[in-house]
Formats: sequence, structure tokens, C-alpha cells
Amino acid sequence: MGERYLKSIRLLAECLQGFERYSGESVRQYGLTHPQFDIIATLGNTDGMSYKELGERTLITKGTLTGVIERLEHKGIVLREQSSDDKRSFHVRLTDAGNAMFREVFPQVVAHGKQLFVGYSDAEFDEIDGALAKLRERIHRAGRPSPLSSPSLHQQKEES
Repeated sequence: MGERYLKSIRLLAECLQGFERYSGESVRQYGLTHPQFDIIATLGNTDGMSYKELGERTLITKGTLTGVIERLEHKGIVLREQSSDDKRSFHVRLTDAGNAMFREVFPQVVAHGKQLFVGYSDAEFDEIDGALAKLRERIHRAGRPSPLSSPSLHQQKEES
């Protein structure tokens, strides 16, 4: 296989960057950044969610999430409320203005992005989805130590 995978990774990265530039056109028309749109799109049609849930459902890193939410709060788009269950946790939801923005922006951004995929057949979508799902699963598994490749804590103590 050699370095063949690098060609695929580069192509994947170029597609992601190109799509972000392309879809960014419609997002910027509303004075939003990609991360801000991601938050609004994720919170749309929900009663809100915790920071943890937002982090799991968006493409925003934990370190960036707080700043994005704070900027959206200053714009009057989201509201942060301290959790009644856990005083260290916050619940984030769209305000009325945020819900109105979601209803206006989301369909426009989706329609703009959809233009790139005109002409793809269901079989082509299935092929793309299958390849990406397989890669995502391999990445996910690689993030966890394999029981076969790493000794257990008990074994490590015995060997010391």
C-alpha cells in the first residue's frame, strides 16, 4: 500500500475545505461563521442541549465551543442557562430570534449545498456513505487501545 492512503486523505481534506468555502458563501450572507451556523443548525427544532451534547453533535472542538456560544449569546441568538441538576453544567437553547434565524438560514444553506450533489444517483450516495462510514469506524476504533496490542494494567504492574 505504501503511501497510497495519503492521496485519499489529501483528496478528502480538499473536498472538506472546498465544501466549507462553497457553503461559507451562504452562511456569511447572514453574518455567521461556520461554527456559529453549526450551533444554530444543531439547536434548531430542539429544546436545547448541554455543552456536552453540543460538543458531541457538532464539528466544533471543545476549546472553540464556549467562545462560539458566547458570541451567539451576545448576538441574542442563543441563551445559556445553568443546569438545575448540575451547577457546573449549562443548557443552551435558541432564543426566539435564534429560532427565526434557523428557519430562515437553514433551508437556504442546505439548498445551496445541495447544488453540489445534483446528478448523484442513490447508488453513488450509497458508495460514498459506505466508504466514509468505514473510514470513520476505523478511526474510531484506532482511538481506543486494542486489548490485543496493549497490556492490561494488571499485566503492566506484574512486569514492573
